[in-house]
Amino acid sequence: MYAIVRAGGRQEKVAVGDLISVDRVQAKRGETVVLPTVLIVDGDKVNSDAAGVTVTAEVIDHNRGPKIEILRYKNKTGYRRRQGHRADLTDVQIISIGSEKIAAADKATAKAKPVVAKKAAPVAKKAEAAPVAKAPAAEVAEKPAAKKAAPAAKKAAAPAKKAAPAKKAPVAKKAAAPAKKAPAAKKAAPKKTEK
Repeated sequence: MYAIVRAGGRQEKVAVGDLISVDRVQAKRGETVVLPTVLIVDGDKVNSDAAGVTVTAEVIDHNRGPKIEILRYKNKTGYRRRQGHRADLTDVQIISIGSEKIAAADKATAKAKPVVAKKAAPVAKKAEAAPVAKAPAAEVAEKPAAKKAAPAAKKAAAPAKKAAPAKKAPVAKKAAAPAKKAPAAKKAAPKKTEK
């Protein structure tokens, strides 16, 4: 069984379970919409007076169609008009035609749109340069005083070094300017010979 329905200024051939894109419908995801029927075909029977039969569709998602580029151009006059267009569309799934209904397993679901995460705040350079390794809690409980005392002991034991005065680099003499290139000689044109 299939039906011809009016959808967005066009006619569409639909069967139960079909996914179609129609012009934007003012309904939220999951809501149902009744499409006006033009013709019903059930096996050998064709019913053009489909007043008692309703075609019900469920809204799956709202999106936009492909970009259409429009360019008007007239030769030799400098006339150009460029325009673009994208149609607002709604994806719907046909869930019933008259008494025939879709099976629950065949229902489509809306595609989850990826969530774009915001960028994290920049981390200080000191934290990046020296990552801190964390020890298990048992080790921290055993020797907290010994770990704190070790860096202080190293500082006291290290001999004090005095900074040596920086030596000055020898001053280089100015390099002589490169010699100027002689102008290139002009190539002699080939001589014409008369016959």
